[in-house]
Amino acid sequence: MFIQQFFVDGLGCASYLIGCEGHGVAAVVDPDRDVEKYLEAAQARGLTITHIIETHLHADHVSGHADLAEQTGAAIYLHAASGARFAHQPLHDGDVIALGNVRLTVRHTPGHTPESISLAVADTTRAPDPWMVLTGDTLFVGDVGRPDLVGAAAARGLAGELFTSLFDNLLTLDDGVMVYPGHGAGSLCGRAIGSVRSSTIGYERRFNPALAARTPADFVDYATHDLPEQPGNHARIKSINREGPTPLGEISPRPLLIQQALPYFRRGAALLDTRSRAAFVQAHVPGAVHLEADDQLSNRVGFVLPPDAPIVLLLADAADYRRVVLSLARVGYDNVVGYLAESLETWRGMGLPLRSGDVRDLQPVELKKLLDSGNGERPQVVDVREPWEFAQGHVPGALLIPLGQLAGRVNELDPARPVAVICASGSRSQSAAALLLQKEFKTVYNILGGVSLWTMRGLPLAQ
Repeated sequence: MFIQQFFVDGLGCASYLIGCEGHGVAAVVDPDRDVEKYLEAAQARGLTITHIIETHLHADHVSGHADLAEQTGAAIYLHAASGARFAHQPLHDGDVIALGNVRLTVRHTPGHTPESISLAVADTTRAPDPWMVLTGDTLFVGDVGRPDLVGAAAARGLAGELFTSLFDNLLTLDDGVMVYPGHGAGSLCGRAIGSVRSSTIGYERRFNPALAARTPADFVDYATHDLPEQPGNHARIKSINREGPTPLGEISPRPLLIQQALPYFRRGAALLDTRSRAAFVQAHVPGAVHLEADDQLSNRVGFVLPPDAPIVLLLADAADYRRVVLSLARVGYDNVVGYLAESLETWRGMGLPLRSGDVRDLQPVELKKLLDSGNGERPQVVDVREPWEFAQGHVPGALLIPLGQLAGRVNELDPARPVAVICASGSRSQSAAALLLQKEFKTVYNILGGVSLWTMRGLPLAQ
């Protein structure tokens, strides 16, 4: 038997190539859109990909099954309760998928979504019993799947199903069964997923805080409270995965001269500037959205750019094009029309406007001084955390606008006044600040360290 885990940093997505080398057949479980890595790994092992299996319809990333099916001819498998509208083979509890000497037994484990499954894996050359289990978004290392991404109204009912899936299904497996989850640290599909990317049933039974002894009612309360913000653009991503993604196809560089790019801007295209912050501060195009091409690009873009707008990229290096396009495509931003192939000096030489400056980082103590000053520099404080976080303590006078709502509520703020954006640690506030800068707010502050550092400095909190 052969298994290989693939991991996408930032999004925290895990996918798997699993198969039988003796028979030369394999399946890919929960593929992301960079399908070349599965094809290369399979070829290196002499495996033919015959099955593509989704543990559920994802809400945080667009699946790569369409591209993979197009290139391999493999069938796509998904639980019958998914409501998927693309061609697929429906799975049911107890179904067995044979890959040579490897057996994948379907366990219907609803809770994160109604159609969620886990796959108990046996190598029949060694034993008929499961050796490992691919748990999708049901059980993580140190956490369990959140039940609210289908919709808040369904969350408590799904949390009840999650309790049954965990305690009456997965935890009936032997302690030594290895756990390979669908996500690791960085994912928003849980609240505190561990950074180790595999575990065992026994270890999770003993040390996973979500699996502590609770009544079903207590578990439902635990599973539906104190959840992090939902992934940006998650409803649209879920819809794309239900309808079936359009194959991404080959990613070829598309250099654009400035004269070629200008008509796109006139028709409403966004300019996504992925250069370093220092480069952006020195000079940038007015109205450009600045998100560095780092591991968090996929997580942040959904809060900043409208999902259907054409996108022109400004890159630090043209060699980054494929990586950036994949980062966007993973969250449903497929409409990248190309990248600017000429410099901003050429832009300036054509008489086109440039700006300098950026969001200013501010220490909590500096923010406190501005708030106490009482003059025209006193900023509007916007807290972009979730309501449950805000209720535990916030900067006095702060306005709560969760990050996922900011784009639709930006008119509640005065763009002529300074705005200070704060979150828990300074990560979400960076995304919020990028959005406000793109909306031409005059002065935007990002509060370093967020409420955590504000508290550490002994500054007062309101309840």
